[in-house]
Amino acid sequence: MLVMATFDYSYQLELAITDLEKRGIPRENIGGVPLDKRKEERRLLDTLHRADGISLFDGAAILGTIFMIMGAIYGFVLKWGPIIWGLIGLITGALLGFAIDFLVGKVRSHKNVKRSKDKSAEVILVIKCETGQYDMVQKVLWDNLAMGVGVFKLGEKIHK
Repeated sequence: MLVMATFDYSYQLELAITDLEKRGIPRENIGGVPLDKRKEERRLLDTLHRADGISLFDGAAILGTIFMIMGAIYGFVLKWGPIIWGLIGLITGALLGFAIDFLVGKVRSHKNVKRSKDKSAEVILVIKCETGQYDMVQKVLWDNLAMGVGVFKLGEKIHK
C-alpha cells in the first residue's frame, strides 16, 4: 500500500522521515515530491475557458445599476431628464465599480504574492509499506504535523 502525506517543507518533514526509518521502513520505500509554486501573476480578465472566481465586473454591474437608478430618479427634477441622467449614472457607477474591483484585486494579489514568497513550498511524502504497518505510519505522520494523509492500496481498481 502507498501512504501519502502533505507537509510544509520544514524540519517536521525530516523528523517524520527519520522516525519512519527508525521504525523499520527502508529509505528506498520513502519518497518526497516538492510542489512548485505559482510563478505567473493572476490575470485581470477571465476567459470562457479559464476563470479564477474573481470578477472585475461584479462591482461595475452593481454600482452601475445603483447609479443608473439614482440618475433616473433625480433626472425627473434635473435639466437633461431621466434618460440622460440614467445613462450618466450607469457609466459613472460602472467605471467606479470597475476601478474599486481593480484596486482591491491588485491589493489582494500583492498580499498573496508577498505571502507566497514568505511561505515555503509544500512536499508530498509517499511511503510504501505493508498493510500491518499502516497505523504506525499514519501515527508518525500525524505526530509530525502532516497537513493531510491518504492511502492508495496497490492492486485495487481506481474506477469501479
